[in-house]
Amino acid sequence: MDRFNLLARKAMPGNPDNTRRIKIDMMARVEGEGALHVTVKDGQVQDVQLRIFEPPRFFEAFLQGRHAHEVPDMVARICGICPVAYQMSAVHALESIFGVLIPPGIRALRRLLYCAEWIESHVLHIYMLQAPDFLGFASGIEMARIHPALVKRGLRMKKAGNQLLTILGGRSVHPVSVKIGGFSRVPSQAQLADLKDELQWARDAAVETLMWVSGFEFLDPTQDYTFLSLRGPSEYPMNEGPLITNHGHHIAPSDFEHHFFEEQVPYSNALQCTFQGGSYLTGPMARMALNYDQLSPLAKEAFGQTHLTLPFQQASMGIVARAVEVLYALDESLRLLEAYEPPEMPAIPVTMRAGSGMAATEAPRGVLYHRYQVAEDGTIQLAKIVPPTSQNQRRMEDDLRRLLPDLLHLSDQDMAIKCEQHIRSYDPCISCATHFLKFTRKEV
Repeated sequence: MDRFNLLARKAMPGNPDNTRRIKIDMMARVEGEGALHVTVKDGQVQDVQLRIFEPPRFFEAFLQGRHAHEVPDMVARICGICPVAYQMSAVHALESIFGVLIPPGIRALRRLLYCAEWIESHVLHIYMLQAPDFLGFASGIEMARIHPALVKRGLRMKKAGNQLLTILGGRSVHPVSVKIGGFSRVPSQAQLADLKDELQWARDAAVETLMWVSGFEFLDPTQDYTFLSLRGPSEYPMNEGPLITNHGHHIAPSDFEHHFFEEQVPYSNALQCTFQGGSYLTGPMARMALNYDQLSPLAKEAFGQTHLTLPFQQASMGIVARAVEVLYALDESLRLLEAYEPPEMPAIPVTMRAGSGMAATEAPRGVLYHRYQVAEDGTIQLAKIVPPTSQNQRRMEDDLRRLLPDLLHLSDQDMAIKCEQHIRSYDPCISCATHFLKFTRKEV
């Protein structure tokens, strides 16, 4: 069955309503289930609805009544692509309640774990989800028939990230070693050293990948983005730091909910988050725009060879930002491997106490915020999670309003394809976005 349900009614005698309705009932090559409905009347964009219809998953409700020590394993199940991000935001928020101060060795391992996730997630998106759009293929499988060596390179790079995730997290999907205070176990130096050659190969392949994607044509219109990311104390941001914007804002994660507000729209099973009443962009393009100076020398040198300039103002250029971050994550992984010494203990002791704690970390797709209210015995009383995709939803719709006037000369199907490609530029993780507590649907 065709995914595109295209309804076009052209002006006819006695029918002055010149309306085009574009419906994509199931978007392809995105994580989760979503649709897009667009209405254009008399050449003017009337409505853009990114419809996330995947059923709500209510993870915040599932966590209530469970013990704090259960949280890292439970939130890892939110996503099979970015489980580390959920674990990291959770443990940092809970550790802020319990007064846990992580020693340098455990901090370094957490950063290494995050590098592994960035590698496997970004590479998957670059090679299998978005690159086919630039090269004119309907899927990564179709692209592999024509460019097998290219796709094999991407799969081998992703495998390197998965191997690192497995050693650190116990397995590559839904890691099980992360806990409050550290890890249930830590790898030996020999285990990590065994990965060095493959990570060095992957780093070289990441340079090739960056050169490849930087040569794509980026034809979507420029946008006036409000960028949001963390700002690390001295390193490219992953696990810590204040929230900053390109407009000079400097916000502590504990103040997130004083500045960012979620609201329900009747056509989506996910909340939309706004900043100062408007949309904003979080993710690789925002991180690069706000933290370029903290990239490694190799990543900066390779990016300089592309002759592209920052900030990126076209959503399609997110593929370049992801390629830069893959290179950085591999370079950072090798740095951390070189300096690695197993900590004296895999985790430090944790004493339960009542309180409220918040934290934000940088998931592959952008800022991920968690807040927990905990009872004295460690029972979770309240949980709130704001994923990157719910933050980017409004921005995606705003982008399409800017893009659609340039597409009106196309057929309905070609217009739908271009809109779908634009949404894919964001690498939306729809399943991550569907976990609010209240859901009311209004038929309009």
